[in-house]
Amino acid sequence: MNKQEIINKLLTNHQNFVEFATNLSDDDFTISNNGKWTAGQQLDHIYRGVKPLTQGFMLPKFVFGLLFGKAEKDSLNYDDLVKKYQTILANGGKASGKFIPKTIEISEMEKLKNNLLKSVESLTKRLEKFSENELDKYRLPHPLLGKLTVREMLYFTIYHVEHHHKAALKNLEVN
Repeated sequence: MNKQEIINKLLTNHQNFVEFATNLSDDDFTISNNGKWTAGQQLDHIYRGVKPLTQGFMLPKFVFGLLFGKAEKDSLNYDDLVKKYQTILANGGKASGKFIPKTIEISEMEKLKNNLLKSVESLTKRLEKFSENELDKYRLPHPLLGKLTVREMLYFTIYHVEHHHKAALKNLEVN
């Protein structure tokens, strides 16, 4: 995917998930089956992942290189990055620390929705300042995947919201 395709997918996937989650009934937004995260918790988790990425994009580009080094190999394509993440999940990889969502009440839905959409919009605006080459040059740390190129991190972010959208749907299917 080129930069514009990445921007479009980031906006579309997050908007689709937000619309799904915020159009649920109060009960469906807060129900947990078999200890799975509620739709509200899925929304919170996605925000907890996007927020630090957006904050990272506020840094001058050269700081990426100083803090995390520069890429020594080509970026993985989208499908290969997804396979790598799915393998880590299959081997027991899970969210930890600040990425674990708290209990989300229906009263928090609107604020969470607005915060996530603003964060994604801010991320995509900052992304516009990167060249195609810079997406493959600079790296960022991921808690499960290690250091990724900026492009790979964006691919992850596109997939991550889809993954949790599906998880929220699956949680509701149990009813």
